[in-house]
Amino acid sequence: MDDTKLNRWQYITMATLFTGYAGYYICRSNFSVATPLILTEFKDVGIDKEAIGSVASAGVLFYALGKITNGLLADFVGGRLLFIGGMVASVLCTVAFGLSVGLAAFTVIWAINRYVQSGGWVSLVKVSSRWFPLRRYATIMGVLSMSYLLGDAFARGYLGLFLEAGFGWRGLFFIAAATVGVIAVVSLFTLKGSPQEVGLQEPNANAANVYGETGNVPVPPSFLKLIGPLLASPVFWICATLNFGLTLIRETFNFWSPTFLAEVTGASNSGAAIGSMVFPLVGAASALTAGSLSDRFDGRHGRVIFPAIVLLTAALCVLAFVNMSNQYYLALLLLSLVSFFLIAPYSFLSGVIAMDLGGKKGSSTAAGLLDSAGYLGAYISGKGIGKIADEYGWSSAFGFLAGVCGITAIVAAVYWIHQERTHGKRGALASVVEVDEKSDPPAASED
Repeated sequence: MDDTKLNRWQYITMATLFTGYAGYYICRSNFSVATPLILTEFKDVGIDKEAIGSVASAGVLFYALGKITNGLLADFVGGRLLFIGGMVASVLCTVAFGLSVGLAAFTVIWAINRYVQSGGWVSLVKVSSRWFPLRRYATIMGVLSMSYLLGDAFARGYLGLFLEAGFGWRGLFFIAAATVGVIAVVSLFTLKGSPQEVGLQEPNANAANVYGETGNVPVPPSFLKLIGPLLASPVFWICATLNFGLTLIRETFNFWSPTFLAEVTGASNSGAAIGSMVFPLVGAASALTAGSLSDRFDGRHGRVIFPAIVLLTAALCVLAFVNMSNQYYLALLLLSLVSFFLIAPYSFLSGVIAMDLGGKKGSSTAAGLLDSAGYLGAYISGKGIGKIADEYGWSSAFGFLAGVCGITAIVAAVYWIHQERTHGKRGALASVVEVDEKSDPPAASED
């Protein structure tokens, strides 16, 4: 009976986290979809791609900072409260943006919106670390990674339909806010922070987490005991570097794809918005495939990460050197290849790897710190990429990204070698966890 009840609540939890985090993206991708309209409306007052890129970069910076603070907060107060509270706060910010005028207002409100949204993923990881078993980590996080990819795709297509119907950019923001508000209300009733809230036992954490046996304790005793072991881990720093490069590339395509398609391929604003859906849609398939492969490889994530980044570098080189002028479908094909080879490695870093490193105690902090490293790198994807595209063209921008990706591939090779050398120890510890999950969880205590 308990197994049936646990399975049912695991599906409810996964569905709520999936839908909720997809909702976060409706209040994020709206800015990207609305950018061509904002550029047209405010071009006479000096708001160009570089200026809009500055707004995006400010948002990324505050998102990165929020990943750190909200990651820590989720480990101390729990994931449920932060997950739902972040949605509500983002709804309010989205309404405020739709009512605002001018670059200064856009920048401040967007920065606040991204800050409150930064609590979404880290709280999702915290809840997941308490609900799902080690043997399914990569697959579960692959499915949940699809939430931001499909949420992004849905947002672009959903809001693109309202563009087709003649709504302005302000209307898009109000529609996004209303949609996410409904999701937040439903989540109040369907999301539980732990199996214990419904009378069930929690699965054990990965025994190879940086805290050892105390990684099964969900609330850390102090800030220093939470942060110290993570910062002392070489794997943490390798993964932070990987996330720096991959998030820079991902954020570039997330934000600039509609503008690139409209300017270079001659697509209409609505066609560019809808066409940009291929990036997250293909990415969703990539995340699910990567998660399934990693679990089959017994958690050897490097066997997926390194080859994918090498192929990503090649795809970016093609984008840099092939003329995309009026080649709408060719551009969509190349965007699809970039997405497939990018999202596979990206989805591991602040998901399953964060749970492996942090256990129940520090999973959201690990996710937050890894993500913050990524989004600090992505800070230049707004203003920086916009400036390169303005002054030198999109081919130069893609060439720059190919160079970043090549360096990231070298770091990925280091990660792969390190993991293959140490996997024997992890495999033995994982086997212990699998045995323990058939009995009561250990009563871990703090030193």
